[in-house]
Amino acid sequence: MILTISKEDYVKAIAEAEAEEGTVIAATIARWLQVSPPAVALALRRLRRDKLVTVDRKGVISLTSEGRGIADKLRLRHHLVERMLHELLGIEWYKVHDEAERLEHAISADVEQRLVGILGPSNRCPHGNEINKSPADLRKQGMQLLWEAPAGVPVKIDCMYERDRKLLEYFDGLGIRPGVRATVLEQNYDGTLSLRLGEKGIVLGEAAARKVWVSPVD
Repeated sequence: MILTISKEDYVKAIAEAEAEEGTVIAATIARWLQVSPPAVALALRRLRRDKLVTVDRKGVISLTSEGRGIADKLRLRHHLVERMLHELLGIEWYKVHDEAERLEHAISADVEQRLVGILGPSNRCPHGNEINKSPADLRKQGMQLLWEAPAGVPVKIDCMYERDRKLLEYFDGLGIRPGVRATVLEQNYDGTLSLRLGEKGIVLGEAAARKVWVSPVD
């Protein structure tokens, strides 16, 4: 089997979509990778041939043990590249995801081990995310979406969805970053959220507030 960058992208997308959304079908992959349905169908045939995925009668796609091993390796390398770019090279936190998407395929096992040795045991990326953690896992850790946070209760921004560069830049401009403390003032009638960040008041739409995970401040 020849493992191409395209195949790596597909198995990683399946793993990430499965963790975030649950059931994965062809349309899910098309949306995640922004490719056409015929392109997904062709890719799935190749992945099934290489025994990296299975597709049941309802069209539900699952990774085989070999496919999941490849996806887990890529997700680790993506995570390490993000940390390298931010912690060692000083690249802004909202830029590193897109860079890591390109560089993760070039990381060898030797470079991976060296990055682990240099960066240490921390398992959070610049967006606050841990490797392979699903929304269900975050809730078990006591987190909730910013949109769900009760008014008047201080919270800490723990992590956020990282695949939308424009959204991350928007958050950065508002001061919404991992580690920042905030207080929800009110859910407004127009579907926005009034927040206080330090001494600053901001208004955030529901769609954006559902991309940020927070936990109560002790």
